[in-house]
Amino acid sequence: MSLLAALLSMTMLAQTLRMAVPYVCAGLGGVWSERSGVVNIALEGMLLAGGLAAVIAQHATGSAWIGVLSACAVAAAMGLAHAATFVIGRVDAIVSGIALNLIAAGGTRFVLRALYDSSSNSPAVEGFRASSFAGGGGGAVSILARTLIDPATLLTIALVVATAWCMRRTPLGLRVRASGEDPEAARAAGVDVRRVRLAAVTIGAAICGLGGAALAFDQHQFQAGMSGGRGFIALAAVIVSGWRPVRAAMACVAFAALDALQIAVQDRAGELRDLVQMLPYVATLVTLAWIASRRGRSEDGAPPAGLGKHA
Repeated sequence: MSLLAALLSMTMLAQTLRMAVPYVCAGLGGVWSERSGVVNIALEGMLLAGGLAAVIAQHATGSAWIGVLSACAVAAAMGLAHAATFVIGRVDAIVSGIALNLIAAGGTRFVLRALYDSSSNSPAVEGFRASSFAGGGGGAVSILARTLIDPATLLTIALVVATAWCMRRTPLGLRVRASGEDPEAARAAGVDVRRVRLAAVTIGAAICGLGGAALAFDQHQFQAGMSGGRGFIALAAVIVSGWRPVRAAMACVAFAALDALQIAVQDRAGELRDLVQMLPYVATLVTLAWIASRRGRSEDGAPPAGLGKHA
């Protein structure tokens, strides 16, 4: 199969959608957090912690759904800790996020060593049973069908729709946006900005945990450092989208497509293989540079005015 045919194949589409799930979940987590006014660079650590929690829970119980719930719970606890450190402890959110990422990076290795006598990877888990979806065949159509009806994919799509609707149509969404855009005005209107921020960051972290579970189930095990910068790329997608959930999801899919592209191309890249693997990260840097230059000329797409400000 030629390179062009491979890039336009249903297998490539399925791979893009499958790889987009962790990006989109982390992106939605970033939207919830940053819309409320809390900078969240801890998405990377939440993906890691969620992935390990999912694997541990499924390995212990045999249930993928318990694994997903465990991932969401662990990531939500990290989100609550991050929000409390910023809102109550009044610690800079960047410092708190870096600390959580370091704790997740080292802590996951420690737990792996303690439970499985390995600091690099866990035992294999099944994840969601592929054979129960679309017949379990190996053709391109079957692979795409399994991807589309995989529970993690369906949950992610539902969460994108729910987040967009909640942000625009519900009192909670209004309070979240008000807390991020002008916390003092929100407080004057009777909004408990601290409580809203705690709730929003926790909700977003739980969604990010789903992404970690999907990543681990996709690889059928947890590997140390397996998030591979996805949390930071998702944060870039949130910035590119102007903090809008649907646009953030679309940007995450675009970054996932680049990730899938480098996998499809690297077998044909020869000596340029290492350069090809840099595609998603180079695209992230170029996009952020473009956003920075554009923001220098216009206020359109500027972050919420209260982002990073203590209420």
